[in-house]
Amino acid sequence: MASDPWGPFRAVVFDMDGLLLETEGLWLAAETEMFRHHGAEFTREDQLAVIGTSAEVSARHFAMRLGWPVERGHEAAAESLAIMHGLVRQGVATRPGAVELITALRMAGMRLGLASNSPRFLVDDALAGAGLSDAFDATVSSDDVDHPKPAPDVYLEACRRLGVQPAHALALEDSWSGVAAARAAGLTCYVVPQLPETDVSAADRVLGSLWDLLVDAPAR
Repeated sequence: MASDPWGPFRAVVFDMDGLLLETEGLWLAAETEMFRHHGAEFTREDQLAVIGTSAEVSARHFAMRLGWPVERGHEAAAESLAIMHGLVRQGVATRPGAVELITALRMAGMRLGLASNSPRFLVDDALAGAGLSDAFDATVSSDDVDHPKPAPDVYLEACRRLGVQPAHALALEDSWSGVAAARAAGLTCYVVPQLPETDVSAADRVLGSLWDLLVDAPAR
């Protein structure tokens, strides 16, 4: 890396699902199983509709797709979350370059945060399953804020806990809602899209993988 490769950034805030950890496949398995249990097929269009969104958005979509009253959507969301929790507790793999990037950022003296739309118990168990329980100076879940992504709350809270201004923090994301949240909070946002259909046009930079930040770190 070049001298002071991180330029104005004093903190990096990671998204969790699909960016830091290989959890999107687990979410797909959980939601597919939940739909199957109710005699329906979870399609690619369903995946695109709920990826990176909040539990509330997912619940509304599930209710619509299953032909249930809107208020019952939370039952479907809770069921898929319970399946997901069981899968996560079996262990979670990290995304390519994630561990190496965390190590490099630590060596550079960077503050590290995590901002997730997942509930606290899932965040804690997923990080533990990946061996990353002590990797971050601050972790923020959907339980810690009033409004999940695409609202800016999780990123604003992460910056508050890290003691940095949003303008001095870099967000790493994989979904449109995460990019929207980070940009609304005033962070620079780089994105590694999980799915090719994901609209990431609002991001400051599109990466092929987290390895790109180790090979070509942002310059001052």
